[in-house]
Amino acid sequence: MKSLLALFLTLSLPLLAGPEKSVIRVNSTIQNFSASQPWEKAPSRSRRGLGTILPGNRILTTAAMATDATYIELQSADSTQTVTAKVSMIDYDANLALLVPDSEPGFLAKLTPAEIAAPPKPGEQLSLLQFENNGDPLSTTGTIRSMELLSTFVTGRYFLCYTLKASMQTSGNSFTLPAFVDGKLAGILTSYDAKDQISDLISVDIIAAFLKDASDGKYEGFPSLGVGTTTTEDPHFRGWLKLPEDQGGLYITRILPGGSGDLAGLKKGDVILNVSGNDLDRRGYFQHPKYGTLYWPHLVKGAPLMGEKIPVQILRDGKQETIEVTLKKSPSPLVPTHRFDQAPPFLIKGGLVFQELSRPYLEAFGKDWSTRAPLNLLDVLSSPEDYEKGRRRVVVLTRVVATEATIGYDRLASQIIKSVNGEPVAGLPELAEALEKTPATGIHIIETDEEPYQIFLDEYLSDQVDADFLKRGLPILKRLYEVKK
Repeated sequence: MKSLLALFLTLSLPLLAGPEKSVIRVNSTIQNFSASQPWEKAPSRSRRGLGTILPGNRILTTAAMATDATYIELQSADSTQTVTAKVSMIDYDANLALLVPDSEPGFLAKLTPAEIAAPPKPGEQLSLLQFENNGDPLSTTGTIRSMELLSTFVTGRYFLCYTLKASMQTSGNSFTLPAFVDGKLAGILTSYDAKDQISDLISVDIIAAFLKDASDGKYEGFPSLGVGTTTTEDPHFRGWLKLPEDQGGLYITRILPGGSGDLAGLKKGDVILNVSGNDLDRRGYFQHPKYGTLYWPHLVKGAPLMGEKIPVQILRDGKQETIEVTLKKSPSPLVPTHRFDQAPPFLIKGGLVFQELSRPYLEAFGKDWSTRAPLNLLDVLSSPEDYEKGRRRVVVLTRVVATEATIGYDRLASQIIKSVNGEPVAGLPELAEALEKTPATGIHIIETDEEPYQIFLDEYLSDQVDADFLKRGLPILKRLYEVKK
């Protein structure tokens, strides 16, 4: 009995001094737009978590706590004092955000800014900090089991994280929690599996890089090599590539136009053998001197910063060569992975509803969206290179409202738009511009990728329908964004 009691006290003793002086409550009201009906907003919801005070009355928390926030309130541990806040810097991919007070810092000025810890290693212990409802601090000690590249917010964006073994208690706020070592900030919790007692935490390496980039007030973000890759485990594939038995490497399947790799001269079909002096195995892993086995993207978006040059050794046509790559941010994808803090663009014309294809739109088809969403749109997501030519975004006729102008087309949906009146459609602004030009016949011809292949839209009737929509209470008929040239 004594040993169990001792273990409980070790894991859950209230902190008497130290990190709790640097931690506050963060309460956010979140409201985003509907992906399927972009002229409407989804119901608001609230999130509660913790943030860490840094020098300059800045508060570090996760992007998940600040994204699409309509109101952010900072509270003292005992919830008796409050300050409203706004977002200063945010990185959706890395899941990090800096908040600042809206006006006077208030109670924040009395708190102690946290220091950033040196990167811990697997096997070391961290203390997760929570607050009870009455404001009493509660510390849970856990051991770092491993270092992994995880996606904690934006799908497909992987950053160095800790997996921590710790038995946490339920508390008044657990959406995001800070972790400390020797009183210094060492990580931020993003998820907790109560069954397995495993937590995922953003590593201090990523936090430090984020803060360093944000220090000058001009945040650039984490760089990317801008390539798609596959493994070289298949022996027949290796033979075709002329890879020696003792050689690892990743085969480049795609080069993102305008990305770091593209500008440096990397090509589809190259095999990446080594990045910054680190050999890659057949699956793309390398041996980190402190953390052990890690996946290769950490060599690009973990240690170097934007604008730095790194050597990439490749195998091309059976010969090895080294290419110097200047790192930059990943170019905007054909299909956006998210639309955080941005109202989705759309255009309604005569009852035809046009939107730009995005992952959030596909996810609106439900839990099993990857099998329930239209196959032609899923194909764009999986093979964007087949649709990139002449496009900045993929414009989709998502639905048709039955009106006088859309007779015969009311069952159409999920049609990819190719051109209007013979003019290619690179995105919604181009579609809107084309529809604003009066054709000689008074009939717009909209070309699609599937039957009926052509849609004929009477300009006079469509204008009448648009005016009627506005009279009936539709707030706006279009939301477009300026194209950067």
